[in-house]
Amino acid sequence: MDKFYYEILNNLETAINELEIEAGNSIEKTETAITFILKGLSELKEFVIKRGFNSINEEIQFFKYQKPAIVSKLIYFNSIYKIETKKPYGSKPVRKFLNRELKKIKRYFDNNLEFYKYYRTNSTFIDEKLFVRGRCDIKLSLDTFYFEADHRFSTSHDYKVAKIIANDLVQVYIEDQLNKRNQKKKSDGYPLTWTASKTALTELIYALHSQGVFDNGNTDIKIIAKTFELAFNINLGDFYHTYLELKSRKINQTKFLDSLRDALIKKIDEQEERE
Repeated sequence: MDKFYYEILNNLETAINELEIEAGNSIEKTETAITFILKGLSELKEFVIKRGFNSINEEIQFFKYQKPAIVSKLIYFNSIYKIETKKPYGSKPVRKFLNRELKKIKRYFDNNLEFYKYYRTNSTFIDEKLFVRGRCDIKLSLDTFYFEADHRFSTSHDYKVAKIIANDLVQVYIEDQLNKRNQKKKSDGYPLTWTASKTALTELIYALHSQGVFDNGNTDIKIIAKTFELAFNINLGDFYHTYLELKSRKINQTKFLDSLRDALIKKIDEQEERE
């Protein structure tokens, strides 16, 4: 069983990885991934029905870990397909839509909290009821999916395990989409990127703070630094430590400010010569 299973799993993961590397429409790639997974599951189902299992432990291992690892990929890509094809236009509607999808995942977690605890803690005391075929217990919160499934290839809770794994992946996908949109929103508001050194910007920030040019000198240095970080798409890190390094310079503590003055004077002189 293990040899056949891992051959299918490895083939699937290789095919999916190659798809993700390829350029092209993400929806089309998702459709292709679903087709690959369905084919792999069909081959696995045929093998299981024909061969069976050598022991209860082998059957539990398959339905608790092995089958869900593949079915979770199917649930994941199907979820992504639905998200991408139903996603509305416009920045705000998309964020609202994605947050609704996150709430659906949270509801599933809340509705299946006891099983989440059982699975996440690697509990085993009712594995024979959950992951052996033909031993379902109606009192154990069964998904409607189970009643429609082929019981030769399903137990009462293998799909629920796959759903848990898939939900984790879908949540990461959605949060990544939201983060990208938030970053884009910031970059749309602040299109400039600071390309000189962090030390140079720190020198400028402290000079402006010393001159009291913001809010009549009543603005905290941290607020000024944060504003520049957002405006110029840069992370200054421990800017106070950088300032201490500036203070410790033996020669030219205002190197960047001096270069700004020299560059401006040169530009003015060159323009006057051309006039």
